[in-house]
Amino acid sequence: MAVSTSTLGIFVLIYMLAVFYCGWLAYRRTKEVDDYMLAGRNVNPYILALSYGAAFISTAAIIGFGGVTGTLGLGTLWLVFMNIFVGIFIAFIFFGSRTRRIGVNLNAVTFPELLGRRFQSRFIQGYSGALIALFMPLYAGIVLIGGARFMETALSVDYDIAVLILTVIVAAYVITGGLLAVMYTDALQGTLMLGGMAVLLALTYAKLGGIVEAHQALTDLAPLVPESLAAGGHQGWTAMPVFGSPIWWTMVSTIILGVGIGVLAQPQLAVRFMTVDSKKSLNRAVFAGGPFILMMAGVAYIVGGLSNVYFFNTTGMLSIEVAKGNMDVIMPEYINSAMPEMFVIVFMITLLAAAMSTLSSQFHTMGTAIGHDFYREFLMKGNAGKTVDVTKIGISVTILFSVILAYILPISIIARATAIFFGLCAAAFLPTYMGALFWKRMTREGAIASLIVGTFSSLFWLTFIHAKEAAPLGICQAIFGTETLLTGTWTVIDPILVATPLAMIVAIGVSLVTTPPAVDHLEKCYGNNR
Repeated sequence: MAVSTSTLGIFVLIYMLAVFYCGWLAYRRTKEVDDYMLAGRNVNPYILALSYGAAFISTAAIIGFGGVTGTLGLGTLWLVFMNIFVGIFIAFIFFGSRTRRIGVNLNAVTFPELLGRRFQSRFIQGYSGALIALFMPLYAGIVLIGGARFMETALSVDYDIAVLILTVIVAAYVITGGLLAVMYTDALQGTLMLGGMAVLLALTYAKLGGIVEAHQALTDLAPLVPESLAAGGHQGWTAMPVFGSPIWWTMVSTIILGVGIGVLAQPQLAVRFMTVDSKKSLNRAVFAGGPFILMMAGVAYIVGGLSNVYFFNTTGMLSIEVAKGNMDVIMPEYINSAMPEMFVIVFMITLLAAAMSTLSSQFHTMGTAIGHDFYREFLMKGNAGKTVDVTKIGISVTILFSVILAYILPISIIARATAIFFGLCAAAFLPTYMGALFWKRMTREGAIASLIVGTFSSLFWLTFIHAKEAAPLGICQAIFGTETLLTGTWTVIDPILVATPLAMIVAIGVSLVTTPPAVDHLEKCYGNNR
């Protein structure tokens, strides 16, 4: 069902006017470097919570992981638990307060700069910035795909044009208004996303006869699991896959742990902890952030699973069959087929908000990484013009890379690419980030070793062991004549379970055999308890 172009145009115009007003307001208030890079360090807790959540939960979650749930089942709801417990509670209460304190003490304005100044290393800052600039476009690319796929289905707009429309709109306010514009617009978009997802859940249950009836009908579809999925361990959409099966490993190691733990080391999220003025603001933000994630991710996954009931009742087919094998199309197909036209318009705005909120955060983070951290601070040693000007150039470059990836990435890629990026961040950054915050004995040498080992062990596992990536890449096949170097269960274990522990062991081992940081530097890092 294609929605009325004129009706949609009115809603989109109102929405865009609100977005550009937020961007203009932020532009007016962006006068110093801290305003552009860190939103002035005095953001309201409610805006922080919605901005963090909106940057975290994007079209990757709604479209990508909703489609995964429609294919593999409601076991993905364990990821919602991880998102709330790890991504909100642990992140804000334990990581957030120390990140904010050390960031203020060291006058750090980016995540790589926080690590670099804590360990007194330009290399760490430059390496971290380069890593973000190289690999975050993959994440931004799949967020673009999620938004563009829905626009393509709902509006019958060419996919390539949809990608360009989203990119141009987001780039306009990120480049001009910086992080303040990102957070203002995120708060607006997060509010819209909450409303859209609440209505989606209510309409879905109403269409399927009620909560109990809908889930019972989904349970009753278990005998219809396709043979290929059943052979991989699929036992139905309301049951976990067979323990130890390939699908179980994919769901637990890649989806639940890969994304659930990887969130702690997301640069675009960690930097938000440095935008508030006190630990109390971070604690207050938890009460808004938790329910937001529950509604956004939880509703997307539940509806994705229940789409099977709707499609079976109306077409006699399962969701993945209706989507012709492309998981990324399941949610757009369901919403356009099952929902009233007016809601399709509302949800179109919701998805635009989800895509734009995450993209704006990614573009800002990539721009600061390549412009401020890698080029200005590492290559030019702080002598390359104003931070804001260099950052704007960096944003423009990384936007181009993201758009190119959105055009060339294959189908059913959204959830997998998200897990790849989150897992890489966990392996590369998490041990160093934890050491920077919680272990005064961690040394510069330990941090560097951990960064390098985490990065390359994760990439090695992806390229030569993990079948989901190794087989399509073909590098292992070209070099060794086999799709993967290992066989059996090893090929379905996500890199995060190997690379992150290895990086942590290296961080501890190297730190214990190298000279401890200077006491006066540690006092400077940890001294402020505000």
